[in-house]
Amino acid sequence: MEDPSLNPVRIIGAGLAGSEAAWQLANRNIPVHLYEMRPKRFSPAHHSDQCAELVCSNSLRADDWQHNAVGLLHQEMRLLDSLILASADANRTPAGGALATDRAGFSQWITERLTNHPHITLIREEITTLDANDPLTLIATGPLTSDNLATALQPLIGSDQLYFYDSLAPIVTLESIDFTQAFRQSRYNKGGADYINCPMNEAQYTAFITALTQAEQVPCRPFEKPIFFEGCLPIEVMAARGPETLRFGPMKPVGLHDPHQNTTPHAVVQLRQDNSQGTLWNLVGFQTKLTWPAQKELFRTIPGLENAEFARLGAIHRNTYINGPTVLDDHLRLKNHPNLFMAGQITGVEGYVESAACGLMAGRFIAHLTQHGHLPPPPPPETAHGALLRHVTHGDPTHFQPMNITFGLLPPITERCKKIERKPRMAKRALEALEEWKNT
Repeated sequence: MEDPSLNPVRIIGAGLAGSEAAWQLANRNIPVHLYEMRPKRFSPAHHSDQCAELVCSNSLRADDWQHNAVGLLHQEMRLLDSLILASADANRTPAGGALATDRAGFSQWITERLTNHPHITLIREEITTLDANDPLTLIATGPLTSDNLATALQPLIGSDQLYFYDSLAPIVTLESIDFTQAFRQSRYNKGGADYINCPMNEAQYTAFITALTQAEQVPCRPFEKPIFFEGCLPIEVMAARGPETLRFGPMKPVGLHDPHQNTTPHAVVQLRQDNSQGTLWNLVGFQTKLTWPAQKELFRTIPGLENAEFARLGAIHRNTYINGPTVLDDHLRLKNHPNLFMAGQITGVEGYVESAACGLMAGRFIAHLTQHGHLPPPPPPETAHGALLRHVTHGDPTHFQPMNITFGLLPPITERCKKIERKPRMAKRALEALEEWKNT
């Protein structure tokens, strides 16, 4: 039974994160006012007024929890009574090892449960203002947050902490880099050996540029404009300006010495550490709009990356997100405005499942705060949820970029084991840690 002494929690946005958060709150007998601007106003990507509409693919990606990080996230969400995973399972369509779902049935299933829940009031209205004195509020407006709300958000977080274009460089796992070809060094040995360098001779560089200029690109979607900034150009745009452009840009070899060949490379691809554990490394300056298959094929021609395992591939697209490590606390709450929480892609997670998981955590946090007057401990970093939360709240604020869940975000296994056993062990450890946490 709903507690009449509790004020309704306001959730802005009935996408994947907002819908999941509303469900988590309402199932704990907390009243929710869920605001959704559709159908009065549509984002450029949405086509229906259904909650949790899947705007692109109908796939929630791989479902194997022992060997795939997003599959582990699926399994954790099932154990935490996720609305989104329940709908995906109920509306599942054949897709091999992936969790694909009937797009229309998925959203309709969720909408029916939200609108029929006694503790949820779905309000079809756009929220255009925000205030530090607002009632307890969760902002879950996704990557296409309306201009009005984005404008209202800026003074609360700082205008320099809100980004409108997403430029992502590929990320590879450390263990997949071949150090018989790659080497560690900073330019001119300034600082420590902080970068991993993949050297190319002239023939390799020429072949790489030729393949890059011929590789298939992702066309801009109808709601995107090809807006590129000179300081963050796609590598294919730089290559189109001339064959030497990249060699005088992100692939410049100056200040580096290849110890394997005892020479200065003709060109070099540098990788920078992307997480505190040092298990993930991004290709510096390699933001791109090449298709994912084209990226995998091309980047595996780079010496040292022939067997690269990609934790994330490059992208450039319209996306509204905040610098989470700068503005969010450990519970997805704005550091300077404790009544305002955030969840979903606007926090700096990528993907359907990650957005929903972020909403699930926010819903549980707010519920605990509402019922007990204090926040619960966050999920352990050994879990997929905890690792994702740690990325958006404790990632590198200087180079913060949205991420999908990957095993590279979880603490590595410390005991010796075969490589093939690492992911299953990490997954087993995650589910055990989640069982201990979920009842706190």
